[in-house]
Amino acid sequence: MSRASFLPIAIAGVLALITALVGGTITVLDEWYYSLAQPDWAPPGYLFGVIWTVIFALIAIAGVFAWEKAPSRRDAEVMLGMFAFNGFLNLLWSFLFFRLQRPDWAFYELIALWISIAVLILFCGRFSRISALLLLPYLIWVTIAGTLNYQVIQLNGPFG
Repeated sequence: MSRASFLPIAIAGVLALITALVGGTITVLDEWYYSLAQPDWAPPGYLFGVIWTVIFALIAIAGVFAWEKAPSRRDAEVMLGMFAFNGFLNLLWSFLFFRLQRPDWAFYELIALWISIAVLILFCGRFSRISALLLLPYLIWVTIAGTLNYQVIQLNGPFG
């Protein structure tokens, strides 16, 4: 690791940690959440924290690889904006689902989150195949989460 790499790594790590911590404060596992019927295939609760920790680490590493391989300052700035917007969408899903108790709204927002991940993969993949590959587990997990979210709506709706 070069000295020039340290700053992007530190920034990516701090931003991933902040996003994860804010997401954790938004995620309220209370009586309402535990009263929701879940599909039989839903992962056990403890697995969500483990998976999200790995996903956020992969996102941070992908961001560093993409930053270092960006062919221009403009590409790097656009990519950073895309990662920031994606982080916002990630937090917004938690807010809609857990705080507003609206899995229906969260599902539609999750479609935007999924698209933002796919766009990140395509954009970063133009100059960093490693970055794109590191983001694939995120896309897969959000696909699984979206399916789970949809089934929670089917089993418990309507909401509001």
